[in-house]
Amino acid sequence: MTHTNVTTDQLALLSLKSQIISDPFHFLNESWSPATSVCHWVGVTCGSHHQRVKFLNLSNMALTGKIPCELGNLTFLVFLNLGSNNFHGNLPLEMARLHRLKVLDLSFNSFSGEVPSWFGFLHQLQFLSLRNNGFTCSLLSSFSNISKLETLDLAFNSLDGQIRKEIGSVEYLRNLNLYGNNLIGSIPPSLTNASRLETLDLSRNLLQGYISEGIGNLHNLNFLSIQDNHLIGSIPFTIFNISKIKVLAFTKNSLSGDLPNGLCNDLTILKDLYLSYNKLHGRMPTSLSNCSQLQMLSLSYNEFDGPIHSEIGKLSNLQELYLGYYHFTGIIPLELGNLVNLISIFNISSLHYLSLGKNNLKGSLPLDIGNLTKMQFLYLTENRFTGNLSTSLIKFYAESCKIKGQISNEVANLRNLIDFDLSENNLVGWIPTSIGNLRNLQGLYLSNNKLTGSIGDAICKLQRLDVLDLTQNQFSIFLTNCLGNVTSLGEIYLGSNILSSNIPPSLGNLKALVVLDLSSKNMVGSLPSKIGNLKAATLIDMSMNQFSNGIPREIGGFSNAPQFGIQYRP
Repeated sequence: MTHTNVTTDQLALLSLKSQIISDPFHFLNESWSPATSVCHWVGVTCGSHHQRVKFLNLSNMALTGKIPCELGNLTFLVFLNLGSNNFHGNLPLEMARLHRLKVLDLSFNSFSGEVPSWFGFLHQLQFLSLRNNGFTCSLLSSFSNISKLETLDLAFNSLDGQIRKEIGSVEYLRNLNLYGNNLIGSIPPSLTNASRLETLDLSRNLLQGYISEGIGNLHNLNFLSIQDNHLIGSIPFTIFNISKIKVLAFTKNSLSGDLPNGLCNDLTILKDLYLSYNKLHGRMPTSLSNCSQLQMLSLSYNEFDGPIHSEIGKLSNLQELYLGYYHFTGIIPLELGNLVNLISIFNISSLHYLSLGKNNLKGSLPLDIGNLTKMQFLYLTENRFTGNLSTSLIKFYAESCKIKGQISNEVANLRNLIDFDLSENNLVGWIPTSIGNLRNLQGLYLSNNKLTGSIGDAICKLQRLDVLDLTQNQFSIFLTNCLGNVTSLGEIYLGSNILSSNIPPSLGNLKALVVLDLSSKNMVGSLPSKIGNLKAATLIDMSMNQFSNGIPREIGGFSNAPQFGIQYRP
């Protein structure tokens, strides 16, 4: 059509309505009627002068259908948002006629086909989001024709090929998100010419090669993420001169070299630093303490050596600390426990995630960690901690519960703990009854130690417990019947102990249980028939025991368990 008017707009929208095969909330069925003015329809806004459709917002309506070619007749359209629906198929070529369009949001749908080259004709476009669809083909050079484009979001599609060098010539580009595609090749040096860039996310692609030193020219950058690629070489020191950077993420690459001693000298507002899963080496730079606003520090799975610097205790805003799977040595610095002291003084958030697993940390459990009252996830696995677990934990709890000089009987200050992992150390002793006070605990991992005694009733108080792993210890007395009351349990690992006594029948109450490992040496008696109630189980191992009598016929009802092991006493 060569001439359009409000009637044309109405026909275009009715054509769109005809392509909608599902409108579960009846947004269009009840509103889009020829009997009323199109300007009064749900999701439609008209201009005051020409009474033409300028804004069309149908986001989050659970609509299912296709886009008709008639949509291209909405030539006064400035804003089009169809995001978070179930639209599918290709985008019609006629949409190239929407030459006034400034905002186009088609995110979170099921559109397919190649990214249309006609986007290059939408010269007024400032915001374009196609994220979370099924678009294919390479990143087109035609985007460089959209000189006013500020945001380009193509995350979570199936784009392949290389990042075109022309993308660096989009003068006003501020936000570029290509996360979760199949892009290959190197990061084009021309990208560093996009001097207005504020956010750049190239994560989860197949990019290779080095990071250009020119990336330090992006002085307006506040978010840089190139995680989960195949980058090599060292991290350019120029990045650490970008004073506006708040998030810096290079996790899961093959980057090598040392971190600069001047790290954080200029990054005064840096909040998140992700460098895990690389090949970085050398020692942790003491200048990290200059990142006074740092909330998240992730350095796990590298090749650093030497001690964990006590300077890290100066990071008074720190909430998450990942230092696991290092080559660190020595004892956890006492200053680590002082984080919470600083936080309480300045009334700021406290550390709630601490990972120090698989280092060479040794000695008794650090009692100062008990000061971390907001702690949710505590991982000290695969170290060389020694001492009596029960004594350590009792002191640990006592230190955490000091209130105005008094020792509380409740472990109130640890009420936020969700995961507690002390597996693969050299701890001895038994599980103290005070562990039952951790009422929010969902994962308890104490495997591969030298713990003894009984698996006491305190475990039964953990009504949110999902995973209980006590494998490879020296526990000799089994849980009491109350374990069946912890109905949240999904995985129980008690293998490679010296457990005696019978299996509690109450285990049959654990309808959500997926894994049950009771492979031990000394368990006796008959298998309770209620074990047959564990219909969700995929692994049940009761081998290496001395059970008598036959297998209850109820166990024959298992439909999900591909692995089932029982050994009987001869």
